[in-house]
Amino acid sequence: MTHKQNQPLSVVLAGGGSAGHVSPLLAIAGAIRQRSPEAAIVAVGSKGGLEETLVPAAGYELALIERIPLPRKPSRDLLKLPVRMRQAITTAKAILTDANADVLVGVGGYVCTPMYLAAKSLGVPIVIHEANTKAGLANKVGARYTSHVGTAFAATKIRHAHLVGMPMRADIAGLDRAADRAGARERLGLDANRPTLIVTGGSLGALRLNRAVAGAVDALAAAGIQTLHITGKGKPVLNADGTPLTAPLYQQREYVDVMADVYAAADLLLCRSGAGTVSEVAAVGLPAVFVPLPIGNGEQARNADELVQAQAALLVADDELDAHWIQTQLVPLCLDAPRLARMGEAAAGLGIRDAAERMAHMVFAAGGTPGA
Repeated sequence: MTHKQNQPLSVVLAGGGSAGHVSPLLAIAGAIRQRSPEAAIVAVGSKGGLEETLVPAAGYELALIERIPLPRKPSRDLLKLPVRMRQAITTAKAILTDANADVLVGVGGYVCTPMYLAAKSLGVPIVIHEANTKAGLANKVGARYTSHVGTAFAATKIRHAHLVGMPMRADIAGLDRAADRAGARERLGLDANRPTLIVTGGSLGALRLNRAVAGAVDALAAAGIQTLHITGKGKPVLNADGTPLTAPLYQQREYVDVMADVYAAADLLLCRSGAGTVSEVAAVGLPAVFVPLPIGNGEQARNADELVQAQAALLVADDELDAHWIQTQLVPLCLDAPRLARMGEAAAGLGIRDAAERMAHMVFAAGGTPGA
């Protein structure tokens, strides 16, 4: 199927469930709209995912399809799988047909498998973005049917892989940390001139980071380091009496809306190593200490590997991070401006800022538009 002459490109983007899927999906959609303001865009997700909130908030139409996890072992759900998959493919075909889709873009997740199978059946070209170093099952299925496959990491093993980087928000992709530092620190209530540590554990991985930092606030303050601690929604750090932890040069917030301000304000970031975070700190040239979340097959450690090997970041195992490690290892690093500068330069050397635009180029090429 080729693009209909003299008509705007119609793109369906599928994926969701987590920010790791929704964020690149929205970044790709934004790059498509930037390149072709008249392009028709429909996003496809599942009920209960973050996409239900984030996609409409970004101004895009959202269609829903049943979320079909693939059971790992024999069960009643496994017996139901063929019928549920057929039903989901029928829904997917209707979405693609109603959208008069020229291209399907998939970013991974359960919703993508029926969408890929439906697109193959209808002859709709497929474009895939794989965000993780270990490719997901849905994207492996989809990669059988297309040569348009972009990856965030060079190490990712998937058919027809092309390294494009991680599509990210324009304010992060275009961030100038040095130019924005003073303004970002003012907006976050931080001193303009102090060494600055920012800690964020994400929604799933905050607990151990929160405990370690809570035990080290006095050591950080004694060294003259100001700490902004983003604890995670509903996860404030409390004293024994249930009151919020307070300390000199320390502030905690459950959430910060503008991550570009966090990246600009920090001299050093202590964080988990989800694919999006790793890609963003590289793109903006921010030194980081990664604490991989010990889940799955160790994918978070693999995400961080390239930056760690390049001496752009440190990696500490989850069970090794405690207040003592922060006091003896992180405090000296935070005070070592020349080393932080070298780390930032090494990170920036590996970062990719135009991944969303690269994916948009792939979308227009797959859709057969002139000059793609």
